[in-house]
Formats: sequence, C-alpha cells, structure tokens
Amino acid sequence: MDNTQTSYLSKCRIYEQNFLDIVAFLDFKFSLKYKEYYKYDEKNGIIKTMKYHDYIWDLGGTLLDNYELSAHAFLETLLEFGIKEEHDLVYQYLKESTASAIAFFIPNEPEFLKKYKEKEAFTLSEPVLFEGAKDLLEKICLTGGRNFLISHRDNHVLEILDKTNIKKYFTEVVTSDNAFKRKPNPESMLYLKEKYAIVSALVIGDREIDQIAGKAAGFDTLLVTGDKSLLEVVK
Repeated sequence: MDNTQTSYLSKCRIYEQNFLDIVAFLDFKFSLKYKEYYKYDEKNGIIKTMKYHDYIWDLGGTLLDNYELSAHAFLETLLEFGIKEEHDLVYQYLKESTASAIAFFIPNEPEFLKKYKEKEAFTLSEPVLFEGAKDLLEKICLTGGRNFLISHRDNHVLEILDKTNIKKYFTEVVTSDNAFKRKPNPESMLYLKEKYAIVSALVIGDREIDQIAGKAAGFDTLLVTGDKSLLEVVK
C-alpha cells in the first residue's frame, strides 16, 4: 500500500470517528431534552427509540399470520364430518377463539378438536409472520426495550418462535403451560409486571380480550388488524 492510499484510509477513519462523536453528542443532548430520541447502532446506524420501554405481544393474528391457515384446516376438518361452511364465517369465529368456532359449527362431536388440531399443526409447520414483525421486535431490542409474549397456546409456541427466528427477541414467553387464567383475565400480565418491574408498556393484540387484559393490568393497549406493516402502526 503506497503513502497516498495510507493517507486516504487515515482520513476515512478520522471522518468516521468524528461522525460517531457527533452522534454520541446528539444522543446525549436529545436524551436530556426529549422523551423520544435517537440512538446509534454500529450495524443499523441511527435508530429512533420506541415510545415505550416494554412491549407485551399476542401471537396469533398479531405477530403470526395464522388465522388464514387455521381457517383452511378448520374447513377441511368440517368436511371430514360432512359439514360445509363459508370461509369468512369460520375465520370470524376462529378470531374469537377455537372454542367459540367449535361451539357454533360442530358442538356435539368430541373427536373434532383432536382432528382439527392435528391438521392445524401440519398447516402451521411453516409459520408466516406479519409484515414488519421481525424488524420491529429487533428494533425494540436494539433501542434498549424488551419484548414479552403471552399466548393461549402450549409450549409448541416455542417451536413456532424458533422456526420464525424471533425467539431471541423475547425476554420471556408465557404459554398455557404456565397455567395462568386466560385473557381477558390480566393474571399473566400482572405476573410480568411484578417480575420485571414494568412501568412503561404497550400491550399489542388483535382481539378485544387483549385490550381488556392490558387495561386491567394498567398498560396502554393497541389492537392491530394485519392490513399494515407493524413498523407503521407500533411506535
């Protein structure tokens, strides 16, 4: 390497260090004056911090785009029992809960749930996240926040998180195996609130039960519909 190249590289390093010094100064200045300020990350550059420190997530219909797959599994299982129903109606009831859908469409067939769950598990073997989900979870962690997950599903949820490569972004995952009362009861959220001394948190879900539980635990809440990127709607 000649002297010209060495001089050029040295100047680049000086410019880079000057830039980092400026970012560090702005980060400090903004942190004093503003609740929402900017942080510098070596990999991602300047990142605007989130409004809340902690985010408590639902899984299905919020992070995981599972209702469409579940609806197809439910419809196929109904057909095995000689029942044909409309997709949109099944989708609507599944968003409420699996129990509600079974009670409405096929309440007197004890074997239905087992067969449906087997078919659903197969369809969910390749889980799909909503747009922006992974990027948002990562952003929350990069800016010093924490993610928590509360799901009515059992520990199979952990496999889904592994397959979608988002498990690493969660401080704790609560499933039905924890034996807390189901939402809208706030028991699971109050557990997290006490264990992690949560003060500033947003509960994100797609159903009213998420909102009711979050408010009962003293948190702000947000309902999402899946029609926009999560990066757009969660601040």
